[in-house]
Amino acid sequence: MHLRHPAVRGVRVLAMVAALVTAMSSLFIFGSKRAEGAGATCAVVYQPNQWDTGFTASVTVTNDGPAVSAWTATWTWTGNQKVTSAWSAQVTQSGSAARAVNMPYNGSVAAGGTVNFGFQGTYSGFNGPPVNFTFNDVLCSGLGSSGSPTSTTSSTSSSSSSSSSSSSSSSSSSSPSSSSSSSQQGGSCPSGAVFCDGFENQSSTTPSGRWSLVHPDCSGTGTAAITTAQEHAGAKSLEIDGRGTYCNHVFASDTTDMAAAAPTWYVRFWMKHTAPLPINHTTFLAMKDPAHNNTDLRLGAQNGALVWNRQSDDATLPDQSPAGVAQSITVPTGAWECVEFSVSGANGQIHTWYNGTQVPGLTEDGVPTSDIDDQWLGGSGSSWRPQLTDLKLGWENYSNGDDTLWFDDVVLSSSRIGC
Repeated sequence: MHLRHPAVRGVRVLAMVAALVTAMSSLFIFGSKRAEGAGATCAVVYQPNQWDTGFTASVTVTNDGPAVSAWTATWTWTGNQKVTSAWSAQVTQSGSAARAVNMPYNGSVAAGGTVNFGFQGTYSGFNGPPVNFTFNDVLCSGLGSSGSPTSTTSSTSSSSSSSSSSSSSSSSSSSPSSSSSSSQQGGSCPSGAVFCDGFENQSSTTPSGRWSLVHPDCSGTGTAAITTAQEHAGAKSLEIDGRGTYCNHVFASDTTDMAAAAPTWYVRFWMKHTAPLPINHTTFLAMKDPAHNNTDLRLGAQNGALVWNRQSDDATLPDQSPAGVAQSITVPTGAWECVEFSVSGANGQIHTWYNGTQVPGLTEDGVPTSDIDDQWLGGSGSSWRPQLTDLKLGWENYSNGDDTLWFDDVVLSSSRIGC
């Protein structure tokens, strides 16, 4: 038996450790497994909306690496949460471990792109956020191992990255109904669009050109102004300082262009807001419908999620049951988000896309679906055929709730636009 000097044995041990660390570095990055075909990093925004024993949650994941053609997300609950239904993903759960797999229509996520899905669940006691969230086996930032969301900004701002490939067009015509863009446009702008407007040609803080300031019903403290403080692309946007209660309604209205897109109106806009979507009903986009006594078709929020509301009979899309709300989208604060919709005057159908993904709860396809469009299509709703004549962006709150929000890169078209 040969006894080696302690220093020699120490050198060999250090060499073995170094070799082991080198081997492990090909499998793990900061404690997360490197996923084949997935980005090196990802970020997640988790937006819950809860009541006594149940909740819905919207999850937005940013893929900060190469494009993927399919994805799986996993997370761990810190309490006794149980997922009961989901949208835009197939979600399963075993114990505290949950797993979401893409649907056929949203498996592809571009480099720097986002994907959104959501679910409804039950809980008792404390409903804390999940931990150890992964996207294709990569541990994401935004939800840490402690269960507390981190203050990362990359998880909510990536949607604006698409503006780098923006298509811009300008027109010297003073006519607000000109079919070409009146200002620089961020994001997709189809060649056949009625207009693409990023508010870049606005010369003062008061909306002008195709936009005019209106206060439906009565004038209060709500304001609408062109600002350089926030922008999705370019240097300007429309800022709405929205106030609660009935008399503070304020909008920037376009009354000249909607006829050019009939009979099916496609609208796309980017929106950023500062306060969580309220529980009480709020409208941030409205369109007048002379075919139904000049009432408005309204897009806004209720119960913390996006909702369509038909003023003529107060129908909502989706139904405002917990299961219906779960099929909609909770919009995060502090981030530019892309909203697109189509409304058909020929058959009354409505389709809505959020960051490029269709939202089941904001879809009226002519076939009544429980908790989604069964109320909307009930009674005379089945024969509803709107004739929209204006487009209003602003704030209309019917109870209480303030929000400062911005609109940018607005497009009106007769066909799909995209983000």
